[in-house]
Amino acid sequence: MTVTNRRIVLTSVPAGVPTADDFEVVTETMPALADGQMLLRTRWLTLDPYMRSGFMANPDSVGSTVIGGTVSEVIESRCTGWSEGDFVVGYCGWQAYSVATADDLQWNSADMPIQKWDGNLGPASTALGILGMTGYTAYEGLLNVANVKAGETVVVSAASGAVGQVVGQLAKIKGARAVGIAGGPAKCAFCTDELGFDACVDYKAGNLPADLAAAAPDGVDIYFENVGGDVLEAVIPLLNEGCRVPICGYISHYNLTEGERRPTPLQRLKAEGLPVLGKDGSTQGFSFFAFMRLSASHPEAEDALTDLSNWIKSGKLKYRESVSDGIDACVPAFIGMMNGENFGKTMIRFDD
Repeated sequence: MTVTNRRIVLTSVPAGVPTADDFEVVTETMPALADGQMLLRTRWLTLDPYMRSGFMANPDSVGSTVIGGTVSEVIESRCTGWSEGDFVVGYCGWQAYSVATADDLQWNSADMPIQKWDGNLGPASTALGILGMTGYTAYEGLLNVANVKAGETVVVSAASGAVGQVVGQLAKIKGARAVGIAGGPAKCAFCTDELGFDACVDYKAGNLPADLAAAAPDGVDIYFENVGGDVLEAVIPLLNEGCRVPICGYISHYNLTEGERRPTPLQRLKAEGLPVLGKDGSTQGFSFFAFMRLSASHPEAEDALTDLSNWIKSGKLKYRESVSDGIDACVPAFIGMMNGENFGKTMIRFDD
């Protein structure tokens, strides 16, 4: 059958915040399948800040399809073990269709081959969110890297975002006090009223240092870093002796031009003589990718998936997705996310 694909390529490295001019939609006819290949129709695509700090910042990416995790449906297969109707968790990027083989990878990681999604775990979209990279990142950073303990105070920035909302809920599950930092009353109310955070501070209210100090009167034992910049500066004076600061990301830096650069959270914390703990106890951040490489020889990733799925089913863990529809929504949704306009995990849904 003849299938027409539409994909989005990067046309230039963004100068600051990405604009529509940095991208182009390419239309093409998909090739006939060879033995060992399968034709995939994208059903869900995740948009994440790392795309800006990595792929879009690299001049070698210009002309390439924008990267991204996907859940796709097999619509034609010449690949043993894969049948029409199977759902595939992969890394097909910003496009409606793709050709895959059984040897393809997720996230370009050698230890993560594509996989069939088990619908018993949850809806297909969650394979890219709370039961995928998002959930794994929160689980690894808070439970394994920071080693949260009952009674501690956990502060998480970008609290209503994809990772942040999971971190706060995991803190509560483990008996800690959860304090979020988010932008605007609606996002803060979501964290406290829907997700069960003990408090959430609105950084847009203009009084972050004092408001955060009031929300964490006993100081901060764990700061889960997603933002950097002024938010980090408000947290630093509150960090207790023995604190842990897992660095997941620092989105406030990603769109800065060369003249606007400021110290990264790792540099800033080192300057203060504060610990940034990696899994091996060294002074470093952590990454989802390192966790997944470790999982090749340890069952931690499978344990995380089981735990997260069970907590969702029991009602202890909730999630929210910010969903837009169709390939043409990718660029505006991504730009909106980088400007903080998303509310939860940013996803693109592809209908028939």
